[in-house]
Amino acid sequence: MIQNNKMKKIMLMLLLPTVIMSSCGGQTNKQNSTKKEKSEMKTIMLTKAEFLQKVASYESNPTEWKYLGDKPAIIDFYASWCGPCKAIAPILEELAAEYDGQIYVYKVDTEAERELAGAFGIRSIPSLLFVPMEGQPQMAQGALPKEAFKQAIDEVLLGKK
Repeated sequence: MIQNNKMKKIMLMLLLPTVIMSSCGGQTNKQNSTKKEKSEMKTIMLTKAEFLQKVASYESNPTEWKYLGDKPAIIDFYASWCGPCKAIAPILEELAAEYDGQIYVYKVDTEAERELAGAFGIRSIPSLLFVPMEGQPQMAQGALPKEAFKQAIDEVLLGKK
């Protein structure tokens, strides 16, 4: 498991608090949606096993972050019952399509992947991990507007200024 104090160092707030609109913290509402996922979705659902293969093998290397992907990524830690998570889902789909081939947009269901969410200290959702190709990932919490996502993608993930 990743050391909590090590992860706290890399889980920096990405954007100013003024762009954070809302989040679901510690809620336990279990209104699980049974909506079928559309086949044209550009976001990629991750299980813990897939996370360990595609993002970071934190179990075998608990003291050092080493991104395993070939493109920068956004990882959305969400729950199906979370209103703000539902609000940003279409934004993330749009961004995945708009930046297709440049970044990955992953989604981790915190209800199904509790161990993975715990390893990253997820206490409030949505929590978004921005993972550049080099350097440490950065965490943002809350429902961000599309323009804030675009700014973070361009500046943090793609290195455009």
